[in-house]
Amino acid sequence: MDYKVEELSPVTRKVNVTVPAEEVNAALSAGVALYRHRYEIKGFRRGKAPSSVVESKFRAQIYTEATTDLINYQINEILGTLKLMPLSRLDVDSKELVRDADFIYSISFEVAPDFDLPNYEGLKVDVEKAEVKDEEVREVEQRVLENAATVRTITEVRPAADGDIVIITFGAYKDEKIFEGIQAENFELTLGQQQALPEFEAMLKTLKTGEKGECEVVFPADFINPAMAGETLTMRATLHAIKEKTIPELTDEVAKKAGGFDSVEKMREAIVKSYMHSREQLNKSVAQKKLMDQLLSQVTFDLPPSLVENRIDRLLADLEQRLDRQGKSLESLKKTPEELRESVRAQAEEAARAEILLLAVAKKENFDVTSEEIDAALTQVAMQNRQDLLSVKQYYEENNLIFPLKDRLLADKSIEYIYERAVKNEVDAPAEVKETSTSDEKKGEKSAAAKPKKAKAAKTEDPKE
Repeated sequence: MDYKVEELSPVTRKVNVTVPAEEVNAALSAGVALYRHRYEIKGFRRGKAPSSVVESKFRAQIYTEATTDLINYQINEILGTLKLMPLSRLDVDSKELVRDADFIYSISFEVAPDFDLPNYEGLKVDVEKAEVKDEEVREVEQRVLENAATVRTITEVRPAADGDIVIITFGAYKDEKIFEGIQAENFELTLGQQQALPEFEAMLKTLKTGEKGECEVVFPADFINPAMAGETLTMRATLHAIKEKTIPELTDEVAKKAGGFDSVEKMREAIVKSYMHSREQLNKSVAQKKLMDQLLSQVTFDLPPSLVENRIDRLLADLEQRLDRQGKSLESLKKTPEELRESVRAQAEEAARAEILLLAVAKKENFDVTSEEIDAALTQVAMQNRQDLLSVKQYYEENNLIFPLKDRLLADKSIEYIYERAVKNEVDAPAEVKETSTSDEKKGEKSAAAKPKKAKAAKTEDPKE
């Protein structure tokens, strides 16, 4: 293998690679040997089929895999020799291997700019003390009791009230026509938990079992369905049944059913421990951000364009997930894709600058990422996306995403190194932070269930009929 490096810009490199026919044939022969022992071929014992037969039967798979394996192997060898750390995904310009012919391909990627690292050891930083308030523990206990509550359908005749679970058939109408997407039958809704628009809940509280009702509802301007945002629609509903919750007392038996705890006290200890761990991690992240701000204020350098665009993609994906938990969508922000990208560009550039600095620290400290650590990270990705590890790993390899993943793991090691060697001063959290430290998560939980987003689950005929 021969290669030549071109410097297209201060942050862009292109490597042109030529692989002689002998190496091409060796790679293909290795692929044939693998398939000979991996699969049985009719008329031959496993591992005994002639190479020509194996290559003919599995040609497409063998040539594709041999090409990918050869390029991946040589990329690692080239980058290791050059001591280059790509900051972007690798763009590979290649065709497929051809037996008895030289194989020519190129890889292009962005690299970190050169700059002088500031001192990153012994930095001073304030770290907020992690605390858990009694009322926070009580809130968790209340949720445990809610989950342990018994539910019965009431027989007495009365209107629905907060805390009740109502079984309803409903729909949204405009000009006497059903509005597609906001309709359901035998839908369970818990009143008083902001799971529906206020006007709709207020109307339902006037109904008894078997009664029908309707009301005018103005949908929010940022409603998840852009077609309904700002619209005034008529909500009609039939109340089929009212279910009443009975909240039990907090006992050892309830604690055992909730999570296998021996007692209420053991459950409380687990709640406090979980809260403390989350707080400590949050406060640590805040302190690490302060350390990064100190370091970034001392350096200037050009940013690789694709690295910034990648960070923008990630930020918008995170934003979309947060909005979805609130029952909203990106369209509800009333911005074009270009405006959305520009709105997070400054944040993306800051993230890119932080990663470049951290990778420089990793290089200076000779940090490395093992194959086991990469596999662990890919396993986590597979679990989060409910996919098998082999498919995720293959996707990352085929799309040249292993190096960006490795960079993120190196950056994590660097910020941990900086934090461990920082001079940390523990301080009390500001009063307002103590008051609201868990409110964001709970608000998100309420908003996710709010508005008739769930109504898409089932459709029904006109409730009037």
